[in-house]
Amino acid sequence: MSETATLHDAPWLTSGPAARVLALLNADGEEARVVGGAVRNALLGLPPGDIDIATTALPDDVVRRATAARIKSVPTGIAHGTVTLVANGQPFEVTTLREDVETFGRKATVAFGRDWVRDAERRDFTINGLSVDAGGMVHDHVGGLADLARRRVRFIGDPDRRIAEDYLRILRFFRFHAAYGVGALDRDGYLACIRGRAGLSVLSSERVGMELRKLLVAENALESVVAMRDGGLLLPILIGVAYPATLAAMIAIERLRGVEPSAMLRLGALAVAVTEDARRLGARLRLANAEIRMLDSMGHRWWRLAGMDEATAQKRLYRLGEARFRDRVMLAWARAGLGADPAYWQWLVSLPDRWPIPTFPLKAADFIARGFAEGPALGHVLSLAEDAWLAAGFPNGADALDVIADQTAARFARDHKL
Repeated sequence: MSETATLHDAPWLTSGPAARVLALLNADGEEARVVGGAVRNALLGLPPGDIDIATTALPDDVVRRATAARIKSVPTGIAHGTVTLVANGQPFEVTTLREDVETFGRKATVAFGRDWVRDAERRDFTINGLSVDAGGMVHDHVGGLADLARRRVRFIGDPDRRIAEDYLRILRFFRFHAAYGVGALDRDGYLACIRGRAGLSVLSSERVGMELRKLLVAENALESVVAMRDGGLLLPILIGVAYPATLAAMIAIERLRGVEPSAMLRLGALAVAVTEDARRLGARLRLANAEIRMLDSMGHRWWRLAGMDEATAQKRLYRLGEARFRDRVMLAWARAGLGADPAYWQWLVSLPDRWPIPTFPLKAADFIARGFAEGPALGHVLSLAEDAWLAAGFPNGADALDVIADQTAARFARDHKL
């Protein structure tokens, strides 16, 4: 049974580019509504995010209207009825009402229509099946308003069928619960995800990685991750051992420090114990090279960070740089647990705030003046001098630097019989 409500305090609906696109499509017997996440978020008092629009107008008509209004149109998914309109620099995905005729995984044969109920019924979760018209009237054909009030994430219709249509919905179920759900997961949906877990193998690595990143930074990520582990869903995603307790500690440390959630820090806590784990995750989730390097650095001998004195910590910070140092300390702290001398870990992770990393003051010219020619030997002696400078505690006085340069040059000449 369909229900309605009124959306208040959504200025983007009554003015600005979204209102302009709606007005463009709400003419000549056609109707357009904002659908999905923007409606859900607005009802929860959250920023709308991407604003998607559904319309009874056919794709060619959408393009024609946009062209007449001098709005850019991009046929991003024209075969499935989707045209992206760019109004005042803001993109809007506009999709003609449709229903699935035949589905297999993420591929579907669709038919365009004018039935708002059928269009809502083909979506994933009830809280994503809401739509709002230009007048602020929220239309609910799938029970989304009641589920949103209860903060329950529930599949529309038969969960097994929804999952078979697109196995990525398994991950989305846990991700949306982590972001919007309260209390236990919907039992029917959870059991359907477990029954359909073999379908995770057909998903692209990029799509899995994208959903996992979003899940890990959600408010209740830990509860969803634990439920996934208990349901046998983490192993096919991570292809390795998971450490939810370390993830729990990482989340608590982030909150203690007042920093924004980091998907890679949380992924490292969940699944990286050694550097080999980072490379496996990189391949499994098709991570960016920078993300793989971050995880690899975190997993590299993190256990050696426990019990360091100030001088040793400064040397480690100098070698790693601020970002890599903090990442590795965060992982080491999470693996140690919140009860393991929190004062020490607070002191260590805050080292970059109180000790700016110095710049190595000796240059190539200092060794050219001591008889070295440009080439590999010059680079080698500079590296040795930097090691000696670190060992001496980062001195900056001219006399101390001259001693380091002289001794390094003499030792290099002696060892290489120059």
